[in-house]
Amino acid sequence: MFRLTLAIPVLAALLIAGPARAQTYAGNAPVCLRVFGELEGERMDCIFPSFAQCKASALGRPATCLANPYFAQASPRNRRERLKPPQ
Repeated sequence: MFRLTLAIPVLAALLIAGPARAQTYAGNAPVCLRVFGELEGERMDCIFPSFAQCKASALGRPATCLANPYFAQASPRNRRERLKPPQ
């Protein structure tokens, strides 16, 4: 009986808590800093416009720089130019 009274609240807590969401890449910068380790925690900061800036931030830390696979670089031509019929 004791196990049942303990199991019900534990099961209810597991059902109420939703699935954990994983951290994803942001699409706003081409270079990401992946920080790892027990002191700083694991995270991905996609805020750097160049590898040089990322490497300067990673210097002396448990971190590495990666290309952001979800960075959507803007096209140099705008939409009107692409839709314009050839002359």
